[in-house]
Amino acid sequence: MSEFVDFSPSRLDRSAAFYIAGHRGLVGSAIWRNLESEGFTNLVGRTSSDLDLKDRDAVFAFFGDLRPRYLVLAAAKVGGILANNTYPVDFLSDNLRIQVNVLDAAREFGVERLLFLGSSCIYPKFAAQPIREDSLLTGHLEPTNDAYAIAKIAGIMHVQAVRRQYGLPWISAMPTNLYGPGDNFSPEGSHVMPALIRRYDEAARTGTSSVTNWGTGSPRREFLHVDDMAAACLHLLENYDGPSQVNVGSGTDVTIRELASLVANAVGYTGGIDWDTTKPDGTPRKLLDVTKLSQAGWSSSIPLDEGIRSTVEWYRNNLLSLRG
Repeated sequence: MSEFVDFSPSRLDRSAAFYIAGHRGLVGSAIWRNLESEGFTNLVGRTSSDLDLKDRDAVFAFFGDLRPRYLVLAAAKVGGILANNTYPVDFLSDNLRIQVNVLDAAREFGVERLLFLGSSCIYPKFAAQPIREDSLLTGHLEPTNDAYAIAKIAGIMHVQAVRRQYGLPWISAMPTNLYGPGDNFSPEGSHVMPALIRRYDEAARTGTSSVTNWGTGSPRREFLHVDDMAAACLHLLENYDGPSQVNVGSGTDVTIRELASLVANAVGYTGGIDWDTTKPDGTPRKLLDVTKLSQAGWSSSIPLDEGIRSTVEWYRNNLLSLRG
């Protein structure tokens, strides 16, 4: 069957069953909040203890009972560099099984609109900046998280294959570095933004005279508030249809040194900021090209400084119950 030539994206039915796989995670919880605020009244989520997405029979039984009309696949096994590098089999096997089970069940039971969420790590380590969607599969991946990246690439290919073979108007979105409420602030598993927030907040509360960060602070990174990401997902579901994954980002980047200063200001830290230049910097720059997203009519609306301030406030209000 050829692609769905009669389909045109339009406003989603706010009363239809809408399953958010991974609704308790950073992205899934933001998508849930956004859909609620947009008037969706039949949102469905299941915790991993209620439904193991690696269990194919359980997933098919769930879909057979629910028969959702819409779906966002945000469920995944995720972790930092250390976890990805230490347990590549787990990241490959678990994510492949989650994706295959959910996507196969969604096809079997007629999910109309589906959005698969990936990660910017799908792109080659040395892709030209800013990274365009057509950079996919043009070079070698970053070795420390290649297993996770391969799983996500397989998800994109699965969505594209369903479009070609069954004509279903499913799409994929690839977010940049996300941050916000519900992030992982643990010392071992956090990414750069929550790690800096935790470090500087502790320094501010304890009166530490100086904080030392790794590297030179010169690498450039792009950040997007997770509430912006959630808004982009709904916008794409209602306004975009095409086989290519869509990059979702702010379109701007900052140096890690600039980011550290923004975080320090947000938490009220006034001590010194030092840099251990014997530690590695990593990739010099990582910025997504968001031309396709802009052409679809969406751009981010939460400024970085404002997003950091609100995330710090959430972190402090939830300090005793943080995951990780």
